[in-house]
Amino acid sequence: MGLHEACRAAHPRDGSLTLHGRHVRLEPLELSHVDGLVKAGGVDPSLYRCSPVPQGAVETTRYIETALAWKNAGSALPFAILRVSDQAVIGSTRFWNLERWNWPPSHARHGQEVPDACEIGYTWLTQSAVRTAANTETKLLLLTHAFEAWQVLRVCFHADARNQRSRAALERIGARFEGILRGHRMAVDHIPRDSARYSILQPEWPQVRLGLETRLAWHAQENEWEGNVWERSSELH
Repeated sequence: MGLHEACRAAHPRDGSLTLHGRHVRLEPLELSHVDGLVKAGGVDPSLYRCSPVPQGAVETTRYIETALAWKNAGSALPFAILRVSDQAVIGSTRFWNLERWNWPPSHARHGQEVPDACEIGYTWLTQSAVRTAANTETKLLLLTHAFEAWQVLRVCFHADARNQRSRAALERIGARFEGILRGHRMAVDHIPRDSARYSILQPEWPQVRLGLETRLAWHAQENEWEGNVWERSSELH
């Protein structure tokens, strides 16, 4: 972090923030989500070899308690991801590393309570939701809030450098690869991991949003086509 940033934790007044979409709803993570997250994460644990996804009630309770401690400290806003169609908990995500920069008193951003920059991470979905509209809409909801409600200047993401699936997903949404941070964080397998860093800057957001909206429309068309095929197949039988 540069000296000019001199960041401290932000305390946005969004502790009860819920983000509503057509396919998913992101609601504040609470201990009441333990059972749903246990079920979501237990479908195929092999998906999460590079991601910190809790397994079982004990790990999941500790996972949520840690997230809530970060929330209370003003450094994160964690969410449970629910599928709108059946209200099932299908994963989790969060804003974190919320930054407020020490702007001079004459600057328009001086004294604001919302972040100047943030990270989106700890995002995971149950097997059936991977590479679906749920994933795309989750990113769209988070990024829209960050860039349009908070008006942040940068959103960044970090992925284990070995996690090609996550890196490809970030590249698909239009995040730009910045480089590798060596020995950046502890990995799931308890080694110092190298992190691939990606970011989206405020001027890049309109193009990224267009891409996400296009992908979301494509998912909707695909689901409609599959539904029509199923109906025709049923009629034949």
